[in-house]
Amino acid sequence: MTRTAFFISDGTGITAEALGRSLLAQFENVEITKITKPYIDSTEKAQNLAAVIDATAARDGELPIIIDTIVDESIREIISQAPGFKVDIFTTFLVPLEEELRTHSSYSVGRTHAIAQDEVYMNRIDSVHFALDNDDGARVHQYDTADTILVGVSRCGKTPTSLYLALQFGIRAANYPLTDDDLDEDGSLKMPKSLAPHRHKLFGLTIDPRRLSEIRSERRPNSRYCSIDQCLQEVQQAEALYRRYHVPFIDTTRFSIEEISTRMIAETGLQRRFSPR
Repeated sequence: MTRTAFFISDGTGITAEALGRSLLAQFENVEITKITKPYIDSTEKAQNLAAVIDATAARDGELPIIIDTIVDESIREIISQAPGFKVDIFTTFLVPLEEELRTHSSYSVGRTHAIAQDEVYMNRIDSVHFALDNDDGARVHQYDTADTILVGVSRCGKTPTSLYLALQFGIRAANYPLTDDDLDEDGSLKMPKSLAPHRHKLFGLTIDPRRLSEIRSERRPNSRYCSIDQCLQEVQQAEALYRRYHVPFIDTTRFSIEEISTRMIAETGLQRRFSPR
């Protein structure tokens, strides 16, 4: 079965898409084509989109799924006339909330993702800059101001996780790559000098060696860097270091960045500077 889903908003569309994708992810046996339509903020745009939805229904032979966070009543009315199974997020949830809170919603477009609180917004930007500045062990002298330091072998997910923690939670995450430079005389990994004073901030990432080999092959095919033997050796050395120094760690092989980040926060008790939007 194939269906089309539209995520529609007169703002960024981020809320409609995030909730819509979460709901539709529960239906693994249905192939769904997802289309996001942000900034449908005029009757002309709404009418054009309604025509697209109508054509989609005719093409698919099935009603499109319409998930929206449209605030403007005139625009919502136009979209409501298009053929589709509709999930109106604001109407579904705001009306009961208005009754419970005994007050009316402001029905303002874009409040969730607007720069409503400058301090929160600037904190997000500062955290992203910190993650970029401290990527791949670039500025170890800033580790005293880091909330956490991700460690792991090359290409195990340190950089994207650091950026996600910064963007979504305002967590200042540095990351440090474990390399041959950190090997001891016996061939095992030793605690890098730059990390030793900050052991309480360390969090390790590991990965299945076969998956690591695949990822590295995309970057440097047919090299020692991506060979399964090299990947196996590096992963084993990293995990041995984590256990030796009691560094908490997680296997990133089958987890998304979102799951890695939230599991990490739950395990370490890291304090979010704000909640995700």
